[in-house]
Amino acid sequence: MKKVHLSLIIIASILLIGSVTAGWVHLYIGQNTLPDKVQVAGYPLGGKKTDEALKLLDARLKQMESIPLTLSVDAKGFPDTQLALKEAGVSFEADAFKEAVAKLHEGSWLDQLQYRWQFQTDWNIVPHWDISVLKEKFTPEWEQEHFGLPVEATRRITGKDEVVYTPEVSVSRIDWNTLKEQMTALIPKDFSLIAGGEKPKLSLDLPLYRMVPNVTIGNLKEEGIERKIIEFSTGLGSSGPGRVYNVDAAAKAVNGMVLKPGDVFDYSKVIAEAEEKYGFREAPVILNGKLVPGVGGGICQVSSTVYNAAVRTGLEIVERRNHSLPVSYLPKGQDATFAEGSINFRFRNNTGKSLLIQAAVEDRNLIVKFFGTFPKNVSYDIESRTVETLPVTEKFVQNPTLPVGGQEILQSGKPGYVVETYQIKKVNGKEVSRKRISHDTYRPQSRLIAVHTEDSGEGNNTPGSEEQIVEDGLSGPNF
Repeated sequence: MKKVHLSLIIIASILLIGSVTAGWVHLYIGQNTLPDKVQVAGYPLGGKKTDEALKLLDARLKQMESIPLTLSVDAKGFPDTQLALKEAGVSFEADAFKEAVAKLHEGSWLDQLQYRWQFQTDWNIVPHWDISVLKEKFTPEWEQEHFGLPVEATRRITGKDEVVYTPEVSVSRIDWNTLKEQMTALIPKDFSLIAGGEKPKLSLDLPLYRMVPNVTIGNLKEEGIERKIIEFSTGLGSSGPGRVYNVDAAAKAVNGMVLKPGDVFDYSKVIAEAEEKYGFREAPVILNGKLVPGVGGGICQVSSTVYNAAVRTGLEIVERRNHSLPVSYLPKGQDATFAEGSINFRFRNNTGKSLLIQAAVEDRNLIVKFFGTFPKNVSYDIESRTVETLPVTEKFVQNPTLPVGGQEILQSGKPGYVVETYQIKKVNGKEVSRKRISHDTYRPQSRLIAVHTEDSGEGNNTPGSEEQIVEDGLSGPNF
C-alpha cells in the first residue's frame, strides 16, 4: 500500500514539475522582449520589446548617418564643404543583430529556448563607405576648377641664341588613397558620439598631393640642350622666288626638330613633311648633270647647310653624296644632294644628349643652328682640295640648216672635278686628328656643237638614254 502511495506521489511530482517547466518554457520563449543586458554598440536594448528595440536602433543608425562632416582644404580662401555622413557615402547597419532577433521566434520550441538562452549580449554596428559617392562630388572637373591645370615646363631659344627654361606649374589633387585610410579611421564604430548632449560633428582635411605635369624643367634639362654649339649659313644669292620659297619650306620642316641620342636625321622625311605642309614651287633642278626647269629646286641647299653644321660638330654621317654639278653656295666637296627615291642625306646624333636643330631663311641667307651638349674646347674644320680636273668633252648634234661642214657651239661646256675633303679635329685650338671624309666627283659638262656633215650619221656621238635622276628638286624637266 505504501509503495503504491509513494509511486503516486512520485508521478504527481513529475507531472507537476513537468507542467511547471513547460509553463516556464512557454513563458520564456514567448517573451516579446530582448534578453537582459543586450546592447548594440554600447546602446542598451536589453528588456525592451523587440519591435521597439528595432525602431530605436534604426533611429540611432539614421542619427549616425546624419552626423555633419566638414571637409577642409589647407589653402587660403578655400571654402569648407559641409555634408552629412550619408551624403559622403557613409551608411551604418546592424544586420547581424536584427537577424539574431528574428531567430528568437523561429524554429521549434527547443531551438527558441536554446537561442534565447545563449543570446549574445554585446553587438556591433557595421559602417560602410562608398567612396564613389564622394568622388561624384569632387570630380576631376571640380578639381580643375578649384586647383587649376598643370602647366608643362618649356624651353625656348632667345633672339640671342640663349637657352631659357620656364619651370612647370604643378597643382593640387585629392589623394584618394590617403583619404580612404583617413575616412575609414574617422567613421565612428559605435554610438558614443551621439550618446552625449552635445551636437556631434566630424571634420577632416582633404589630403592632397601635387600633380606634376609630364614635362618638367628637370626633364628638359636632362635632355642636354645646354647651348648653341654651331651655326652655319649659306647665301641664296640671285635665287628666284620659287627657289627661295622651296628653301624656306624645307627649312621650316627642319626647324625645331629634336634628335634624341642615337636618332638619325633623315632628309627624305623632311622633304615629305615639307611637301605635305607647304608644297613646292617651280625652280631649276639638276637632271643628269644639267640644270633644267622643274619643281622643288633649291631643297638641297637645306640638306647641304645642315650637312656642314653636322660635319663641323663631329656627328656621324650615315649617308651623303655630292651633287653631280658644283653648287654656287658652297665650296666643292662640301655639299649634300638629294634625289627622291635615289639619294638621301642622313646623319646620327652621337653626342650622347639631345640635339635641337633650328633652320630659317633670313635676309636671303639660310641659317642652321645646332643646340645641345658639346665640349667648348673641341672644334672641327673642313678643308677641300681639288685633286683632279676633268676635261670638257665634246658632243656633236646634226643641224641640216647649217652649211655643209659648218659648226655652231650650242653649249660651251665646263670641266669636271675630283675633290677630296678632310675633317680636322682641334682640341684647345691644336690639331689632334685629320681624316678624309669624302672623295667626290663632279662630272664635266660637255661642249655641245651643232654640225652639218654630208653624212648625217658621222660626228653624232650623242649618248643614248640615261637614268632620269632629278637632283636638288622633286621633278623635272618642265617644258
